[in-house]
Amino acid sequence: MIKVKCFIVLFLFLIAVPPCIADVNGPIEGAWRLVSFEREYQATGECECPRGKSPTGYILFLPDGHMAMLITDEGRKPPTTDQDRVGLFNSLVAYTGLYYYVDSNVWITEVDVSANPALVGTQQMRFLQITSDRLQERTDWEACPDKRMARTVITYERVK
Repeated sequence: MIKVKCFIVLFLFLIAVPPCIADVNGPIEGAWRLVSFEREYQATGECECPRGKSPTGYILFLPDGHMAMLITDEGRKPPTTDQDRVGLFNSLVAYTGLYYYVDSNVWITEVDVSANPALVGTQQMRFLQITSDRLQERTDWEACPDKRMARTVITYERVK
C-alpha cells in the first residue's frame, strides 16, 4: 500500500511540474549529432567501441520537453534474410519521451516509445556535461555479464 501511495505522489508530481529546459553551460535544446559511443570500464578506465568506430545517430531536445534519440551501429547494410533483420534490430538504439532535469548535470527521460518495448514506461537517467558545442551523456555504472562494472559514454556535437 505504501508503494502505491509513493507511486501516486511521484506520478502527480511529474504531471504537475512541467518539464524544464535548463541552461547548462549553454542550452541543451536542439539537434545533436553522434560523435562517439563508448563503453568505459570502471576498474581500468579502458574504453571500447561496442557500436564500431563510426556509429551514426542524433539526439533531439525540443523546447516543450520532448526528446528523441536514434543510434545505429557502424557498417549496417540492407537485410536480405530474417537473420539480417535480427542483426539490424540489435544494431539500433532508439527511444523518445519527456525529459526533465534532476539538477544541472542529470536528466531523466520518461520513455514513451522505444525500439525495445521493455524500455517503454521506464525512467532513463543520464549524466550530462555540455562544453561549448559538445554534449557528453553518461549512464550510471552497471555490472556487465562478465561482472565488470562499466558505463556508456556518448558524445554528440551540436548541429548547426
